Order: sequence, then structure tokens, then C-alpha cells
Amino acid sequence: MGLAVKKTISLPQDLAKDAEEMAREEGKSLSAIIQEALKIAKRERQKRVFREMQTFWSKKATEKGILADDDLAELLK
Repeated sequence: MGLAVKKTISLPQDLAKDAEEMAREEGKSLSAIIQEALKIAKRERQKRVFREMQTFWSKKATEKGILADDDLAELLK
């Protein structure tokens, strides 16, 4: 993991209870549960940004008449 940085966070009581219960059930520390949740959130955000970019550029390509790889290859000649 490298160097760990200690942070103090505030959680609503019900969320803190859920996190502690998950840690207990999975035999992990609360810190590990929070780290895993943040990694998942980061991955989901990256997927969302990628989909948004893909949608944007697909729209631009369609506007230019680029509907298939062959269309793009022809345009790039």
C-alpha cells in the first residue's frame, strides 16, 4: 500500500454502523472497507467519464458521416 496517511472522516451513524458490520463480516479492518469503497467509487467515476467521452465523440463522428471503421479510414487518407 505504500505510506498510509491518517485522516479523520465523519459518517452518518447508519453508514458507520453498516461499514463496521461489513468489516466484521468480511474479517477486514474498517480502514480496508473504506479503502475498497473509495477504489470502487473511483473506478465507477472513471467508467462514467469514459462513457461520456465516448458518447460525445460518437456523436461528433456521426455528424461527420463516420459510421464505421471504413468511413474513418477513408477520411484519414
